[in-house]
Amino acid sequence: MIRKARIKDIKQIQALINAFAKQDIMLARSLNELYENIRDFWVSEDKGKIIGCAALHISWDDLAEIKSLAVNKKYQGRGIGRELIEACIKEATPLGAKKIFVLTYKPEYFKKFGFKRVSHSGLPHKVWAECINCSKFPNCQEIALQKAL
Repeated sequence: MIRKARIKDIKQIQALINAFAKQDIMLARSLNELYENIRDFWVSEDKGKIIGCAALHISWDDLAEIKSLAVNKKYQGRGIGRELIEACIKEATPLGAKKIFVLTYKPEYFKKFGFKRVSHSGLPHKVWAECINCSKFPNCQEIALQKAL
């Protein structure tokens, strides 16, 4: 079941995200950051357990970002990531977003949804505000992709 996140989900969301962050494949998220951005998050739930999450964050003007896409390894390959991405995309249009982007180490996955590679320099500087907190800054190897809505 895909739904908007609730306050009670935050610790499970953090555990899911940070499990992947420990593997160096996504950015860790603090509890504070997650509580402050709870309205951005969608979750997939199975029997009370959060098994997937993704956030839609408005970045600038008509630009939104899909962030923190994570699906528990035991549940991968079942379309949960697709459902989370589709929920984010569906939410972006009525908010006024005309473009949506991702920063990822898995560009091929997002290309299936119509995202195309773009130059990092083509994104607004505001997008990079989080980068300062990343252990890989300034040598980020994430790929920027964007989709017109």
